[in-house]
Amino acid sequence: MATFPELVFSGVQPTGNLHLGNYLGALKRFVDLQKTHSCVYCVVDLHAMTMPHDPAQLRRTTREVTAAFLACGIDPAKNAVFNQSRVAEHAELAWVLDCVARLGWLNRMTQFKEKAGKDRENASIGLFNYPVLMAADILLYRATHVPVGDDQKQHLELTRDIAQKFNNDFASSIAAQGYGDAYFPLPEPLIQGPATRVMSLRDGTKKMSKSDPSEYAHIALSDDADTIAQKIRKAKTDAGALPGEVEGLAGRPEAENLVGIFAALAEETKADVLRRFAGGQFSQFKNALAELAVAKLTPIRLEILRLNGDPGFIDSVLAEGARKARLIAQPNMDAVKDIVGLAR
Repeated sequence: MATFPELVFSGVQPTGNLHLGNYLGALKRFVDLQKTHSCVYCVVDLHAMTMPHDPAQLRRTTREVTAAFLACGIDPAKNAVFNQSRVAEHAELAWVLDCVARLGWLNRMTQFKEKAGKDRENASIGLFNYPVLMAADILLYRATHVPVGDDQKQHLELTRDIAQKFNNDFASSIAAQGYGDAYFPLPEPLIQGPATRVMSLRDGTKKMSKSDPSEYAHIALSDDADTIAQKIRKAKTDAGALPGEVEGLAGRPEAENLVGIFAALAEETKADVLRRFAGGQFSQFKNALAELAVAKLTPIRLEILRLNGDPGFIDSVLAEGARKARLIAQPNMDAVKDIVGLAR
């Protein structure tokens, strides 16, 4: 069985105005992973085109997400940090994988159904097909691990299916080219931490989203200290006291969400948090959570503001990251062309 050197790939869409869920569910974990793994971190601007978009806004939000990467502690000297469109092999490999993936697989993708809504006939081909581009993003670097939230697990399973089918379809050519019994790894999900999926502050059964009609549903990384504190104090809770054990959070989604946020920000377990606040009322807990959130997020906000004021520096980071990414992507794409019989 082929073995592959460990490499982490992850991408974030440049939708702008990143929030606490993006930080705890993705960016904070990216920072931790760079300490132990080789990492490729991508602002996936091609994915942002699957829905109607404004070109000037796309350029701006691509820089803003990159600024957030850096402000949260991602080191561009240690990792490839770039925007997807600078590395043409992403789109090139996507076409090869389009010819491997099956229509029935894509028809089962639940996110397309949710995003397209009832008017699916008017949805773009890109929106339907973007899971294959996501697979290309990952497999282009022969990544072995991908940090994903619960909502992306289905897409990673599709990536594994595509990789397996490619390896099976071209097994003899892969072996003839000297790659053993598989060219692509089957990437594993990395789902970790007490707040892998941060929920709305207004409804603990819904994922935190900046598109929520209530401005109090999410905490943006651009929020100032007073706004952060106000949103936490207005967060929905239930009438009960905080339990002493994690089992006591069952059936209490808002309570579980706030405890998970505290645990993730404090780098503790939910059990640790509950031992400290067991029996207490939410008013006291919210004050402590607001103080912690302000302390953790304010330095990030200030650094984002500073970096957004220097777009030339952001562009230089993206250009250098793309250079590093191409050092991996180009030979891998050349190998794929050799395997499938394309000239290069």
